[in-house]
Amino acid sequence: MTPQTPPDLSNASKRLINDDLAPCEQNWNWYNIFSFWMSDVHSVGGYVFAASLFTLGLASWQILVSMLVGILVVQVFANLISRPSQQTGVPFPVVCRQSFGIYGANIPAIIRGLIAVVWYGIQTYLAAHALMLVLLRYVPSLEGLTEVQYLGLSQLGWYCFLFMWVLQALVFWWGMNAVRRFIDFAGPAVYVVMFALAGWIVWQAGWDNISFTLGSKTLSGSDALWQMVIAAALVAGYFAGPTLNFGDFSRYCATPGDVKRGNFWGLPVNFLLFAVITVVVVSGTQPIFGEMLHDPMETVARIDNGVAAALGILTLVLATIGINIVANFVSPAFDFSNVAPSRISWRMGGMLAAVGSIFITPWNLFNNPEIIQYTVGILAAAIGPVYGVILFDHYLIHKGGINTRALFTDSAQGEYFFEKGVNVAAVKALLASSAVTLVISFLPLGDITHFTLFIGGLMAAGLYGIFSGYWLGDAASARIYVPAGSRGKVV
Repeated sequence: MTPQTPPDLSNASKRLINDDLAPCEQNWNWYNIFSFWMSDVHSVGGYVFAASLFTLGLASWQILVSMLVGILVVQVFANLISRPSQQTGVPFPVVCRQSFGIYGANIPAIIRGLIAVVWYGIQTYLAAHALMLVLLRYVPSLEGLTEVQYLGLSQLGWYCFLFMWVLQALVFWWGMNAVRRFIDFAGPAVYVVMFALAGWIVWQAGWDNISFTLGSKTLSGSDALWQMVIAAALVAGYFAGPTLNFGDFSRYCATPGDVKRGNFWGLPVNFLLFAVITVVVVSGTQPIFGEMLHDPMETVARIDNGVAAALGILTLVLATIGINIVANFVSPAFDFSNVAPSRISWRMGGMLAAVGSIFITPWNLFNNPEIIQYTVGILAAAIGPVYGVILFDHYLIHKGGINTRALFTDSAQGEYFFEKGVNVAAVKALLASSAVTLVISFLPLGDITHFTLFIGGLMAAGLYGIFSGYWLGDAASARIYVPAGSRGKVV
C-alpha cells in the first residue's frame, strides 16, 4: 500500500486547522515505530514495573505468559487506535472529532493532555535527580548546593531540573524529525547498557544465583491463575496512556503494515526481552550487594568502575528523556493545539505543557503518593471510557471509515458537527462511565481496581451504543449521521 493522498483542505475552517494538525507527510517506517515502543518500555519506570510483576508469587513461566497476554492486548489496542490516524495523517485529537464532534473532541484531548503534563513533570524530576546523584558522586564539593531549598527542591536540584527541562524542550522544538532521531538512538542505547549490566551481574553473582522468581511466596491453583489475570491487566493499564494517543505517531507511517510490524517488534518481542533482562539484573543484586535493588540507577551507581557507572546512569537518563518526550510531551502539544489551532501551534502547545509542569512542582507530587493518586487517578479514570467511545464509533458506527475533510469543517451540515459541534451521546457516555471508574478507583474494592481500564471502556461503549441509538437499528441512526456511501471508506 502507498500513503494516502492528502485531500484538498483549502476550504477548511481556520478554527480547526493549522500546519501541525493537517494531514502530514508519511515517511516513517516500521523501525521508527519499533523505536517508539523501545523508548516507551526502556525507562526507569518500565524497569521497576517489569520487576514488580515477578514479586506476585508466580512461577517465572506464569509471569511471562501473563506479560505476553497483557502486551498482546496492548498490541491489539495500538493497532486499532492507530488506524484512523495512519489513514488520514492526522493526530489523536483530530481523530477524536469523528466521535466527539469537532469541538467536543477537546474534552478527551484535554484529559489526555493534563495527564501527560503531570507525568512529564515527574519524569523530568526523576531524570534531574539521577543527574544530581552523578554530579554529587564525582563533584562532592557541590554538596553545599543541596542544603538550601526553594519550594521543596534544593538549589542543585533546581539547576538539574532546569537543565533537563531545557534539554527536552530543545529536542522537541526541533520538530518531529528530531524526536524521531532521538528515540531511534535512545531505545537501542539502553539495550546496550542493559545487556552490559546483565552480563556484569551474571559474572559477579554467578548464574546459579540468578532467580526468575523475585517474590517470597509461591501461589498455585486458582490463586495463581487470578494473579496471572491481574498481571496481564496491569501490563495493559501501564501502557494505556501512550497507546491512547499512539495516533500522534502512527500518522507519520507510510503504510498500516509498517505500524503493525513496528508494534509487533516493539511490544511483545521487545517487552518480554527487556523484562527478562530486568529480572536477571534485579535478581543478581541480592548476592552482590546484599539487598535486592529495584532501581536501575542505584544498581549502576554501585558499579566499581566510575566511568562505566557514569555512562550507564547518563544512558538511563537519556531513556527517561525518550519516554518523557514520546509519552508526555508530544501528546499535550497536539492536544492543546487542538483547542485553538489558529492561536496555538504544536510547539506552543508543547511549551504550555512544559511550563505547566514546573508550576505543579512535580518533586512535591512525587514525594506525596496520595496527591499523585488523586490528581492522576481522577484524570486516568477517563482513559478507558475514551477508548470505548472512539473504537465503538470508528469501527461499529462508521465501519472503519473516516471523512478527512469533515474533520476540518465547522459547517452545520458537516458530518462531524453534530449539535453545536459536540456529540452529546459520546460526552454523556464518557462522563457516566468515568464517574463509575472513578468510584471504583478510590473505594477499597480490592482487585477490581486493576480492571478499571476495561470496565470503563466496555461501559462507555455500551452506553454510547444506547445514547447514539446504535443498538436500536437504522431507524435511530439519525442521532449519529453517517452518509450511507461513506461507511467503511476513507475520503
